[in-house]
Amino acid sequence: MNTILLPTDFSESSKNAIKFALDFFKGHTCSFYFLNIQKASDYITAEVRSASPKNSVYDAVIADNKQELSSLVDSFEKNYSSEDYTFHKKVDYDAFVDAIKQSILLYSIDLIIIGTNGATSAKEVLFGSNTLQVIRQVDCPVFVIPDNYSYKKIESILFSLHHGDILKKEKLQPLFSLMEKQNKTHIHVLDIDDDAIANPNQLENRNLQGSFKGKKHTFHALTGIPTPIAINTFVQLFNISLHAMFVERESFLERFVFGSETSKISYETRVPLLVLHQ
Repeated sequence: MNTILLPTDFSESSKNAIKFALDFFKGHTCSFYFLNIQKASDYITAEVRSASPKNSVYDAVIADNKQELSSLVDSFEKNYSSEDYTFHKKVDYDAFVDAIKQSILLYSIDLIIIGTNGATSAKEVLFGSNTLQVIRQVDCPVFVIPDNYSYKKIESILFSLHHGDILKKEKLQPLFSLMEKQNKTHIHVLDIDDDAIANPNQLENRNLQGSFKGKKHTFHALTGIPTPIAINTFVQLFNISLHAMFVERESFLERFVFGSETSKISYETRVPLLVLHQ
């Protein structure tokens, strides 16, 4: 997991996520693709009119973005010059998700690291619209970094799953690859059933032991508690520094992000979130 995509809109949220990524992978050989995406609806007509006849509309629209991206990458390159990093600058003129998908194919991306992008509506408390689209529509591990969160060594990981979900061991590899970048990490596997009463021992009867064999881990189960409250409480009680989860079906994502329909609970992430896809 050494080829990383870093989408940026030059916001403080995206810059913070980039810094986290560069700090996280210190001591490892990595290629970072800095990607700025310019939507067609974002350009200003006056800027296009003022462009030289020799320039295309495309060039006129993205010229400023190229300059700003170059300045941003150059500053990070200078600050991390002692690391074995390779930086690439890419500006695309496309729909956000389409540009992300194309980059994954073109550059064989292993991981996307992105900021929360802030809240753009009452519902999007955890993710901004771009980040939420990537999680839902892009089949690539996504590392979401909360605003103003600074890197610290990851020692305790929460892996949460919805009761009844079946794990595919090979799909856990991105999580294990990230663990290899840290030392002595402990995984807390949390089974959440916010509707029914379940037997906490059922976790070990679902062949999960084999999935985490060789990893330091502990199994937990919570029932009858709304998903956002269960996760938020667990993160605080066990001093979690990374939360990982699968998004296999939208219902669990909706519960995680928005809370239950009855309680109208919103979840605010406290730690980086690694989103995997089944």
